[in-house]
Amino acid sequence: MPRLFGTDGIRGIANIELDVRLAYRTGQAAAMALAAENNTRPVFVIGKDTRISGDMLETAFISGLCASGANVMRLGIVPTPAVAHITTELKAHAGVVISASHNPYQHNGIKIFNSQGFKLSDDIEDEIERLVNMTGAMPMEVDADIGHVLWGGITHLERYITFLRSVARPGRRVKVVLDLANGAAVSTAYKVFEHFVDELHIINDNPDGLNINDKCGSTSPEALCEAVLRFGADVGFAFDGDADRVIGCDEKGNVIDGDKILGICARHLLSEGKLPGNTIAATVMSNLGLKKYCTEGGVEILTTPVGDRNVLEAMLEHKAVLGGEQSGHIIFLDDATTGDGQLAALKFLNAITLTDMPVSDIVSDIPTFPQVLRNVELPAGITKEQALASPALNEAAAEAESKLGSDGRILVRASGTENLIRVMVEAESRELAEDLAFSVALAVLS
Repeated sequence: MPRLFGTDGIRGIANIELDVRLAYRTGQAAAMALAAENNTRPVFVIGKDTRISGDMLETAFISGLCASGANVMRLGIVPTPAVAHITTELKAHAGVVISASHNPYQHNGIKIFNSQGFKLSDDIEDEIERLVNMTGAMPMEVDADIGHVLWGGITHLERYITFLRSVARPGRRVKVVLDLANGAAVSTAYKVFEHFVDELHIINDNPDGLNINDKCGSTSPEALCEAVLRFGADVGFAFDGDADRVIGCDEKGNVIDGDKILGICARHLLSEGKLPGNTIAATVMSNLGLKKYCTEGGVEILTTPVGDRNVLEAMLEHKAVLGGEQSGHIIFLDDATTGDGQLAALKFLNAITLTDMPVSDIVSDIPTFPQVLRNVELPAGITKEQALASPALNEAAAEAESKLGSDGRILVRASGTENLIRVMVEAESRELAEDLAFSVALAVLS
């Protein structure tokens, strides 16, 4: 049986891989596991994004929690990082988000935070999964031991908004465009940014349950870039469906990815004496240009496997306060326990508004090496482990590394969710990157 929890909670297409029965049993199992861990009736904080299946899955999960004796604070539509923040503020035992983040509306997910606002430990996830997979019905509480639900969305969301406002310290006021991806940021973004900008334009802020992440948001920044040019803005930010990621855009309509946001914020924190060890964390997928920019500025990069969980683990181990991914999932550990798109946007604004330079000039200091990614689907009967162990693949990868020398790199890894081998080549020229990626991809199937 495949593992229930992936790298970012439980994910699946609503009513196909993730239905109300699974949500209900997971709610029951989570209540039982947290009750056993804390030896008390657990309290859960729960929020969701705007996708159509959110109401259905939230209701089922809450029913499971209450059936097994947990109490619930229901927040409604809120960003994922708001749930983590409010969970810690209320000293609740766990926080839950019903969201599939940047995925299309048909998908949904269940992400659970612990009482400190971090993702659950593997041990607790394993225990929840064991209970879910038990044969037959799980025990239910009766009489006064049944859990109940409180509504606390508006009050607690205002506290989260106040927290975000407290982070903003812009040097000059600029014109800003926000793309809310028709997602959870609709509940917060206007109130957060209105006080700190000269002019604010917001797009994709009319969710209908079906249009979340649809040709908008951080995975489709073209809409943001067009709006920045149309409004003559200085900078723009696009969030994803649950607002834990951000991608930017400069005044010329050029995309500012997570690497560049990370690099600018790293050098800014270093200048303020707020970067312990002069160190940040970034994944193996981050561009070599980020490493070059950081190294020249006196910032060291801890390189981690792909995934925000891996970034966070490296940050905690090495006491780093900043880490992130090219996708725009950026963690400021002095302020939050998880990636927060709005927080990252505010931190970036703090940095870029210290001078009168256009944003395009500021980010141009970070070079971008051409990256080519090829996904190779494996034939039936061939495992990812077998493919990675192939002598032909290893020989092709070694030859590519030799051709690149110190002016590029190659990364061959297995997909964490699909039966694919991913080949990424980074080089000074796109032509060389394309050629080497093609030759290594061919070797995967040799």
